[in-house]
Amino acid sequence: MKYILVTGGVISGIGKGIIASSVGTILKSCGLHVTAIKIDPYINIDAGTFSPYEHGEVFVLDDGGEVDLDLGNYERFLDIRLTRDNNLTTGKIYQSVINKERRGDYLGKTVQVVPHITDAIQDWVMKQAKVPVDDDGMEPQVCVIELGGTVGDIESMPFIEAFRQFQFKAKRENFCNIHVSLVPQPSATGEQKTKPTQNSVRELRGLGISPDLIMCRCSTPLDNSVKEKISMFCHVQPEQVICVHDVSSIYRVPLLLEDQGVVNYFCRRLDLPIESRPRKMLTKWKEMSDRSDRLLEHCSIALVGKYTKFSDSYASVIKALEHSALAISQKLEVKVSASARLVPVPPHPRPLCSGPMVLGILVPGGFGVRGTEGKMHAISWARKQKKPFLGVCLGMQLAVCEFARNVLGWADANSTEFDPESKHPVENFMGMQTMWMKGTDTVLKYDPSRQCYSLFESQIN
Repeated sequence: MKYILVTGGVISGIGKGIIASSVGTILKSCGLHVTAIKIDPYINIDAGTFSPYEHGEVFVLDDGGEVDLDLGNYERFLDIRLTRDNNLTTGKIYQSVINKERRGDYLGKTVQVVPHITDAIQDWVMKQAKVPVDDDGMEPQVCVIELGGTVGDIESMPFIEAFRQFQFKAKRENFCNIHVSLVPQPSATGEQKTKPTQNSVRELRGLGISPDLIMCRCSTPLDNSVKEKISMFCHVQPEQVICVHDVSSIYRVPLLLEDQGVVNYFCRRLDLPIESRPRKMLTKWKEMSDRSDRLLEHCSIALVGKYTKFSDSYASVIKALEHSALAISQKLEVKVSASARLVPVPPHPRPLCSGPMVLGILVPGGFGVRGTEGKMHAISWARKQKKPFLGVCLGMQLAVCEFARNVLGWADANSTEFDPESKHPVENFMGMQTMWMKGTDTVLKYDPSRQCYSLFESQIN
């Protein structure tokens, strides 16, 4: 088993998830079986109770695990199926160690961060790295591990220490580190600054981990002089400094890494069984990226939600729209509107986005009564303007309420979740039920008289 640890420095949200996904993608294109683990240093057990304003969307896996949205990127990039155990948190580790202590597994020893917590982290990673994630059921050959946060955060110290030890347990030829750092370019000077990266690498080396590749996030390609400076002060060869500048699409990142010799480096450094042959998978990625860049026709979709301050709150919905637009050769433009601001104030209701320029309306899910009236205003606007509309979860429920109120004339029509006393409860809140969160097959009853049959007839026959 080969392990690739991805760490980050200077700031959070620097793109470690996309880089980890891209590294996995180029290795999978070489015929290797790749899995991924995301480590989140927070004390929460999982991401299920997170506010969308802090971490963005909660991604739900096939086994019902509520995890960080980076695992969604892993699944989309690598075409794999992960489980809740592919997301490791401080809370999970401490819960596991405390349960062992209560059972007496430590035989009365004093339980400490070192070695008990650090050992538990290493054991978890080694066990989960062997779990098959491809449809063929083959054991992975490479495990890409993303450590959330930034080097130096107090929350991530036990994990850094665990991997400091782990690099010797796994042996040098089986473990390497990619450090993702920011190279800012202040507008006042236009000069790319290396000092933040130097300091970040110095801190990481001081904690016992020396980066094998330094991936520099920057707005424009790195100058050769900047690469050489980072190489000199960070104790790596110039070819180990990789430029990851802003590109037109995240799907160009694997191609960017491949062009800079990342695969060849891994082949030498980790002794990977990679043949020197054309990689069809990356060829398809290039074709897709080129096709996306050539699109001229625009498709504007209004997304009306309540968590609009943070774009990642609706990451999966936006990705699905992007993929759908690409399939019909359209360049997607998402116009995000905060539902709380769309409540009409007679006689001057607030207009929705750009009026006729919006080709369709999408109202995603959400919780709570706040913003529901604004969503219904958007739904009503779509119906009256005869705009295509898609309601997801709560969005579909509110579409039913809007139709009942404005077409059937039931002015107080509502869901019992929001108004238990409504005289026209068009939706019933099943209080004893729990949310159905996992991948499952839905079986439709074979009945030609039903509308569902007409919708799915082509797939049934």
